[in-house]
Amino acid sequence: MPASLMFQGTGSDVGKSLVVAGLCRALVKRGMTVRPFKPQNMSNNAAVTPEGGEIGRAQALQAKASGVAPHIDMNPVLLKPQSDVGAQLVVMGKVEGNYPARDYQAKKIELLEVVVAASERLQAEADIVLIEGAGSAAEVNLRENDIANMGFAVATKTPVVLVADIDRGGVIASVVGTWELLPEDERALVAGYVINKFRGDVTLFKSGIEIINQKTGLTCFGVIPYVPEAAKLPQEDAHTLENTKREVSNGSIKIVVPRLAHISNYDDFDPLIAEPDVDLQIISPGEALPGNADLIILPGSKTTITDLADLRRQGWDVDLTAHLRRGGTVLGVCAGYQMLGSRIDDPEKSESDIASIDGLGHLSVHTEMGGDKSLVEVTAQSALDLGSFQGYEMHIGTTTGPDCDRPFAAVDGKNAGAVSNDGKVMGCYLHGLFADDTFRRAFLSRLKDRQISGVAYDLEVERALDAVASAFEAALDIDELISAAR
Repeated sequence: MPASLMFQGTGSDVGKSLVVAGLCRALVKRGMTVRPFKPQNMSNNAAVTPEGGEIGRAQALQAKASGVAPHIDMNPVLLKPQSDVGAQLVVMGKVEGNYPARDYQAKKIELLEVVVAASERLQAEADIVLIEGAGSAAEVNLRENDIANMGFAVATKTPVVLVADIDRGGVIASVVGTWELLPEDERALVAGYVINKFRGDVTLFKSGIEIINQKTGLTCFGVIPYVPEAAKLPQEDAHTLENTKREVSNGSIKIVVPRLAHISNYDDFDPLIAEPDVDLQIISPGEALPGNADLIILPGSKTTITDLADLRRQGWDVDLTAHLRRGGTVLGVCAGYQMLGSRIDDPEKSESDIASIDGLGHLSVHTEMGGDKSLVEVTAQSALDLGSFQGYEMHIGTTTGPDCDRPFAAVDGKNAGAVSNDGKVMGCYLHGLFADDTFRRAFLSRLKDRQISGVAYDLEVERALDAVASAFEAALDIDELISAAR
């Protein structure tokens, strides 16, 4: 049987996604065929797969680290939060429906067979499958019907490695506490643990390892240092957007993004952040949109109408109008594009309890929600003489209106998106457009005269993955991890 190893956290955001991505790349460099897998993910930052499904962005990055295309088997169950107590359920890449949190707990028992089958298909084509858990291994209050952590590990007899983040503090308590909460049958599957994001002299943690061993008997597979290059990799969790601000020199291009309550696909901005002369700021609720921006981007959202209503409560609609009056430029991507129009109708209330809402009125277009979700990779040709670019669509609804006759781009010979009469307001359904180096450079030069930086975004991501893999090779006993998997 192929080897499998599952990485479960002692808490959320301890670096499980990065650990799996780094190990995927490290094992590929050793000549192994690797596949990433996450039974259940919860994120509004998703990626489109070549077969026309959607999976969590982290699994798409892990697939890249493994040198293969993303596939729906890598993340068979995806939850996309729509409120504090409910989410859209995506199974094998397709939307199955909306579920309140309590109803989903009962639904999970039906999904175990789905996730196990997906993992077995990946095992059939790989030397090793690296599996990422979700949240904490010790969420014992949610253990019944669990498919994300120990429920999956027990069902498949998969060995588990705990991941703990020392940067958070309390790392010894988090490892020992997790161990203490696990029943005997689950403890039997835990092969050991890794410590993540260590800064400073690692020898100072030697006594910590000894204490954990005395309390649990667990093996430490290594202490991973803080790897600065990891910051260049796409992030999956929205809370990482907090305070995304950088010091910049005079003359830089200032781009502002309001952080919508259910913001999605925010990795669209990563290539812009990589540009040295771009100052991209994510503006949190309660803050005004800065008045000196060159460009405001309205991002994607999982609940377009609800987030548009919240945008108005924040006063961002007023800031946006003032920005345009000063001669600024606005780009709406996906939900942001829909918000810029005159009206959004959702007669089936597919995303919220609101059936209709007036748009911001900066584009003469109208959106009607409904129909099948568009999930497709595309090649687009800019209608603004900015060249061609690769991207993907991930949306429901159809947008029409007079400004669509001035398209943002053409896809398969058809108009895509819209541009206002003065060219200052643009909208499209195309995610990932700024990852194309040529298009990104041309788009930024349209905003302001600039010296081309030469940033090659995809190459930067590849180099960051290599740097993380090299750090893991030095810090972890990878041979022992492989033995544990077998």
